[in-house]
Amino acid sequence: MNTAKTTEVAIKEHCLRLLTYREHSQKELRTKLMQKGFARDDIQPIIEQLAEDNWQSDTRFAESYARHRMQKGYGEMAIRYELKLKGIDFALDLDGILLTVAEDWMDLLTQVYCKKYGEISPIPRLEWAKRSRFLMQRGFSSSCITQFASESRIIHF
Repeated sequence: MNTAKTTEVAIKEHCLRLLTYREHSQKELRTKLMQKGFARDDIQPIIEQLAEDNWQSDTRFAESYARHRMQKGYGEMAIRYELKLKGIDFALDLDGILLTVAEDWMDLLTQVYCKKYGEISPIPRLEWAKRSRFLMQRGFSSSCITQFASESRIIHF
C-alpha cells in the first residue's frame, strides 16, 4: 500500500471516529485533522466525500448544536455567532429548532430569567440593568429583553 492510500485511510478513519461521538462541522473536522498533522490538501477531498455520502452534514451539525445551546439557555444572537465561528454561514431556521425547547424566543428568555432569578417581580432599575446585561450576554436581543420587561412590568420606579 502506498503512502497516499495509507494517509487517505488514516484521515477517513479519524473522521469517522470523530463523527461517531457527535456531529462536527467541516471546519471542525478540518481543524482537528490539521492539528493531527495531516495536510489540508489531503483532508478536503475526504471531508467532501463524507459529506456526499451523508456521514457528515453541516446542516445536521447546526441543528444539533443550536438545539443544545437553546437547552442551555442561549439566545438567537449568541447561537448564530457561535455557528459562524464553527464554519456555518448559511441561514438556519432557528425558530423551527426552537420549538423543541420552547414556544418562542420570549418563552426561552422567560425560562432563562426564572431559572436564574426566581419569580418575576418588580425590581429597581439598577438591578434590572444588571439582569438585562446578563440576558444580553446570553444572546437575547435588546428588543426581546425590552419587550420582556414591558410585558412583565418588572421595572419598579
